[in-house]
Amino acid sequence: MRDVLITLVVFGSLPFVFKQPWLGAMMWIWISVMSPHTQGWGFARDFPFGYLIAITIVLAIVFSKRRYPVPRSPLMAVFFAFVAWMCFASLFAIHPDQVGPQLFKVLKIMGMTVVVAMLVRSRRHIEWMIWTIVISIGYYGVKGGIFTLRSGGQYRVWGPSGTFIDGNNEMALALIVIIPLMYYLSSRIQQRWGKRAMLACLALCALASMASYSRGAVVAMVAMLLFLWLKSHNKGVMGMLIVCLVPVAMLLMPEQWYARVDTINTYQTDESAQGRLNAWAMAYNLANDRPMGGGFAIYDSEVFARYAPIPDDVHAAHSIYFQVLGEHGWVGLGLYLLMGMMTWRSGAWTVRHAQRDPELAWAVNMARMIQVSLLGFAVGGAFLSLAYFDVPYYLMVAMMALQHLVRRTERERRKAGAGLVTVPEDHTAGSHEPA
Repeated sequence: MRDVLITLVVFGSLPFVFKQPWLGAMMWIWISVMSPHTQGWGFARDFPFGYLIAITIVLAIVFSKRRYPVPRSPLMAVFFAFVAWMCFASLFAIHPDQVGPQLFKVLKIMGMTVVVAMLVRSRRHIEWMIWTIVISIGYYGVKGGIFTLRSGGQYRVWGPSGTFIDGNNEMALALIVIIPLMYYLSSRIQQRWGKRAMLACLALCALASMASYSRGAVVAMVAMLLFLWLKSHNKGVMGMLIVCLVPVAMLLMPEQWYARVDTINTYQTDESAQGRLNAWAMAYNLANDRPMGGGFAIYDSEVFARYAPIPDDVHAAHSIYFQVLGEHGWVGLGLYLLMGMMTWRSGAWTVRHAQRDPELAWAVNMARMIQVSLLGFAVGGAFLSLAYFDVPYYLMVAMMALQHLVRRTERERRKAGAGLVTVPEDHTAGSHEPA
């Protein structure tokens, strides 16, 4: 039944995607982030829904009378430079015959990120994208939160199999990323019951993140909540929510959860933590020896024997930073960090300029909450191999679109000569301005 339902939804959406390509961007995000077809038990699990949607989007753009140019901004230029460097560095990989599958997967993600950036232009588009991301991940968070309440936190919460977030640690970080986005959406909901429902879902996602037993998620959660409070426009309400909900959530956790988290203080004797440190040292040594990195296929006994302090302790990178460093060298890491910093500064620019206009208060709040989400990912990602997880790249696109909207508002205001000019709800013609 699930297979049939998902198939009907996807095929039924294709005519609308062809007519309005931005809807295809939402469908792509839903399929790639939520992977609803993996929840079926039949033919849908292996059906290429993503390719079908991507092809329809490309055909819609080609045959559309409207122009959909690639955004022209320094941030997008750095993004392209990072992708180009990954391709170039792969030519000099330690195992050049093994990098193909992962390189193709990464290029597919990056390519569709560009397509999404071409299509997401108006406030409606951005908010639909935020809703799509929240629903796609929040579905599993709400399920996990209810499961935690029923089981008393005795079992770990895992993500959907066959996806970026199928592990407990990855699922926890994904939930941390969407919590600030859920808080933003709650402020946009007019009905009181809708606000309460969104806040309840937020609490369940936070509980599910804790129930993953991920120590990195705990650290990221603390950083995210602190910054969420600092960035919140209503610090009193947010402070009360944190003070009330955090102790309750911790009381629901069993003794083994506290024992797991307490190993943060004794990482010297924890095998998992020592394995991470060994993998980080391997990536550092490899990057120093090979300026272009070792390519995507470096997590094997041969590479660890050459560069790791403990040769027989083979681990994945377990860090977005050391993952990029080991695979693409210092240049790759520099471009990756620069991309993150420019995304942050794009949000800061939006806040600084949009707060002058009461009509753009929504843009200020959204930019702040995206910053909180990215901070949570930056902290939690230090302990996970999620450098190519697509959600942060979609949030980068949202930041660029927000900056473009505010910049366009300022330009229209100057043309008008006086007064405030409100950004139209849907603006799909023309090209993005340089950021």
